[in-house]
Amino acid sequence: MKKRYVIAILFIISLLPACSGKSDTTNNVDGNNDALENLTGEQFPVVNEPITVSMFSASNPNQGDWNDLLIWNAYEDKTNIKVEWEQIPDSTLEEKRNLTLSSKDLPDAFYASGLNNLDLFKYGEQGTFIPLNDLIEEYAPNLDAMLDEYPEVRKAITFPDGNIYALPTIQDPEFLSLLVGARPWFNQEFLEELDMETPETTDDYHDFLTAVKEHNPGDGDIDPIPYGGRNIDELIRWIRGSFGLNAQGHTYIDLDPETDALRFVPTSDGYKEMLEYIHSLYDEELINQNIFTIENDQFLADGADGAYGSTVFYSPDDTFGIEKGVFKGGKPLKGPSGYQSYSKSNAVGRVDGLAITSDAENPAAIVKWQDYFYTEEGSRFQYMGIEGETYEETDDGYEYVEEIINSPDGLTVDEELRKRLAWVGLWPPGVMRQEYFMGSETTEASLEATDTLEPYLSDESWPSFTYTEDENRVLSSAGSDIEKYAEEMRDKFIVGEVDFSEWDKYVDEIESMGLEDYMEVQKAAYERYSDS
Repeated sequence: MKKRYVIAILFIISLLPACSGKSDTTNNVDGNNDALENLTGEQFPVVNEPITVSMFSASNPNQGDWNDLLIWNAYEDKTNIKVEWEQIPDSTLEEKRNLTLSSKDLPDAFYASGLNNLDLFKYGEQGTFIPLNDLIEEYAPNLDAMLDEYPEVRKAITFPDGNIYALPTIQDPEFLSLLVGARPWFNQEFLEELDMETPETTDDYHDFLTAVKEHNPGDGDIDPIPYGGRNIDELIRWIRGSFGLNAQGHTYIDLDPETDALRFVPTSDGYKEMLEYIHSLYDEELINQNIFTIENDQFLADGADGAYGSTVFYSPDDTFGIEKGVFKGGKPLKGPSGYQSYSKSNAVGRVDGLAITSDAENPAAIVKWQDYFYTEEGSRFQYMGIEGETYEETDDGYEYVEEIINSPDGLTVDEELRKRLAWVGLWPPGVMRQEYFMGSETTEASLEATDTLEPYLSDESWPSFTYTEDENRVLSSAGSDIEKYAEEMRDKFIVGEVDFSEWDKYVDEIESMGLEDYMEVQKAAYERYSDS
């Protein structure tokens, strides 16, 4: 009986590490000795003897099978590493990712899988994701050099415990058009027909939109839409700089330009003034009335018809497929108090590029596998592919081959690219450089529009902040409720469902929901970011 009791205790003790809430990843940060000995001292191949690793990705399997894709087959030949991809479409991504993270059968890594900062820190602290600091220093010299060159990137991907839990997507700070993103455009044919100059102020813009509505410029086959947008967010991102808001690029917090103090934007006087302005445009039917419900296909179709007097989007000649020169990029509008700025995004395109799990037997090899994509050559390989097969070098730079640009099967460029490359619609880990990125941000019109905006771009842009476990609890409870309520009320004020006489009541409600605690969290995160 005593012997059985001792055996039972020993059996229970043997189970404790597996049942604890936090995995012990200490011995797995570098991998086992055999795995380390298999590494080469060169960039390629990564390992001497071929290995296989598993990765979970947000790539849609219906838009290209990554387990037999030109780019990945070629990279397997370079590296001696075969990746078994589990591709998940957006429609089921969150559910499938959460189930996978809570299971006992983890992939070796999560690749561009939609993890937010809260997820990375939560699962990092639990031990599901391993810290990558030492691995980067030892096995990712190209990324490490970029982090030294751009310390704001290192700050953005380092969590409050000092750990880095994922390899990032870096947007080259010199690639300004990419950092600008969607931007304002004006229909030049409408302006000429109305004998008007490109609007410079918020009053000018109201006058232009009114003239489009009243005088119906265009060829007469379509009813012009003064402002056409696919959502209200892009219009707000343009207009908010006219009211001294959001210069650092965050949605809910910024530095008050008058006091330089951190503030909650949706309860500020400038925010109210901006909403009143946008409401007036909506109320006078100068904004497409279905802006809160319009489907993307309908938005693009109206754009292709040349219906918009103005919009905030990506290069219209590329996205709408209309004649070059019809639309020209505009400036931020000067607001009633003289504010005139436009925010750009941070150099970190995504923090969750590649997170390695505690089940990975070859973490060092995975980091070394990824590091190539932070080089000039690796960026070209990622976005252009293989010379002679997917692209050619010309006197003007690089171009995709003819069968991609002019598909013999009648496919779009994106559809042809998805059959060969793995970057389309994904923002994969690596570095995005202007020379090799063939999206709408590099069209002639986009680059000219960027030059127009550049003098008005904000000096500082914040990444998504990182938060401690206690701070995360505040943000996921009261913080989530506050942000949701602020967004709901924003839309109600704009459409007139709630009158601005209710503004003080709205502010009181947000304060009662725990705004003070929310702002304490944001201040702590901002101070950590500023001091690091």
